[in-house]
Amino acid sequence: MTAARDAVMTVKDLETFLAAEFPQAFGPGRAHHVECVGLKTATVRLDADESHLRPGGTISGPAMMALADVAVYVALLAQIGPVALAVTTNLSINFLRKPAPGPLFGDARIIKLGKRLAVGEVGIRGPGDDELVAHCVATYSIPDRPKA
Repeated sequence: MTAARDAVMTVKDLETFLAAEFPQAFGPGRAHHVECVGLKTATVRLDADESHLRPGGTISGPAMMALADVAVYVALLAQIGPVALAVTTNLSINFLRKPAPGPLFGDARIIKLGKRLAVGEVGIRGPGDDELVAHCVATYSIPDRPKA
């Protein structure tokens, strides 16, 4: 699925915008990929490699936090359009179990979308797995946007 009803940005739109604005996460050789967007939802994949692992061979907490943050940002942008300066004001994550090395998916859902603040939650899971390895809640500040 590349786009869904009521999303103002498609997967292609998001990938293009993010590659330009955040090449460190979405540029060439990038680790993050937008899988799908929908009505207040998005799924982002992290192709975790050796640089994302911690001692013990599991994906690091900072890598999972980045995935959660990116997933909420993508779900938000899919609804409000390309607002580069929407920023995280709070992020809380619970690590539930150790993920195996390899790809992880962040399934984000916007819980509240206001004029100035958005709140979203993310479940992080491995491929083909319904058991979460982490759960995150994040709040974003939305800057004033020019009137159309």
